[in-house]
Amino acid sequence: MIRKSLLLGTVLGLAACGGEIPPPDVVARMGGAEIELAAFERYLEESSIDLDAGLGDRVLSRLFDEFLDETLLLQAAVDEGLVDAGGTRREALEALLDVQLEAELTDERVLLYYRAHSDRFDRPERVRLSQILVEDRATAEQALQELASGVPFEEVARRLSTEPAAERGGDQGFLGRDDLPPAFADTIFELEVGESSEIVAADYGFHVFQVTERRSAELVPVREAADEIRGLLRRTESQEARERLVEEARGRYNTSVYASNLPFDYQGIRTQQARD
Repeated sequence: MIRKSLLLGTVLGLAACGGEIPPPDVVARMGGAEIELAAFERYLEESSIDLDAGLGDRVLSRLFDEFLDETLLLQAAVDEGLVDAGGTRREALEALLDVQLEAELTDERVLLYYRAHSDRFDRPERVRLSQILVEDRATAEQALQELASGVPFEEVARRLSTEPAAERGGDQGFLGRDDLPPAFADTIFELEVGESSEIVAADYGFHVFQVTERRSAELVPVREAADEIRGLLRRTESQEARERLVEEARGRYNTSVYASNLPFDYQGIRTQQARD
């Protein structure tokens, strides 16, 4: 439980509710619904905030305002049929953001971003690389002998290689020169597709490489980059969209704070409203 401090001597926010004195466990009223102190305490616990950490009045006031704003968003999402009444605050925010940003992240905006950041979608020459990594040269020589006799690279990698990708035949995915240690890059990029390297020694073992596919440098088409661009824009604009949603919800639902029922000196953004 939040530790009680000196409470205000008068009930604040009564005028907003027609002079009705709220029950002592009710700390706010939102669109006619009562908000109890226990709900705020659960919110703090779910947010992994230590209730016995001695948080000051200003910090608790800010957290209480955030709690009310997230409760507003949850109610808005429920009223708009975006989440069920039992939905979480996170689900509500994501649902509201989906609607808000879907209307803004149009194909035209995606294209404008693509043109302004075309260098971001330049893809260098890449190879799909597989490798066998072993601890000693003798095992590396064994791997080369088996490859020379026609044993598939994937099979040799699964049996002899010691690195994590061994179980998938040593496949490392597509890599550019900048993704590789400089000591390996030239050797790897000189390989033809299907060709295996000689033994390449390193401080931590011995490599045998094989290139299984090659892709030329290219500019990724906008249609292929569209999802990535929308994701980037969503991440950068979500906070601004959230602030707009909160402002809309504050105007939509009349909220009164009963500051005298809070176990701290409320100093939040609704102070004036609470005292009217």
